[in-house]
Amino acid sequence: MPFMIGRAPIRRTLKYLEAGKLFLKNSIQIFSINHNTHGKHHEGIKDFIFWYVPQVQYRNPNVQINIFRNITPSPFIQCYYDNGKRMLIDVESKSKEEILEHLIRVVGKSKEVLEKEFAAAQKKANPANFGNECPRHCICEIPGQLPCSGIVPLPYHMRGKYIHNPDLMEEVMSKRKQEA
Repeated sequence: MPFMIGRAPIRRTLKYLEAGKLFLKNSIQIFSINHNTHGKHHEGIKDFIFWYVPQVQYRNPNVQINIFRNITPSPFIQCYYDNGKRMLIDVESKSKEEILEHLIRVVGKSKEVLEKEFAAAQKKANPANFGNECPRHCICEIPGQLPCSGIVPLPYHMRGKYIHNPDLMEEVMSKRKQEA
């Protein structure tokens, strides 16, 4: 497996990418990270970039993520919103976990919003759902399914009361022979 070569190949697995906890708000368009490649107070943001940015990219496909190196003396993250506003987040001398938790609180979606979005996605995404609040009212609307039993009656061999009571089935069959 060539994708398992290199530093920390676990970062390239789907299970790892799906474990990301940072879901950015819908109004964020650009997420930029500025840091230096040297210096003790840049270690936390370098670790954040190495471990968490792939997860952030996977969880937020519509957000542009820029990383600028060796331009600034102090590390910071800047978020650009769709209404033109910007948010500057100072991450100097913070660990990668502290940075992640701060971003989740400040620019991440709340748990309530995530639960609502997940429930809505589940309801829309599953084609097996049918009923009053779903796209299909009845399973008979799906091609290849039997029509509704209220419109077209089921054949006798598919009805439970005739299968479990052989005498009743014989009676029905004898009536059919007499009619023919």
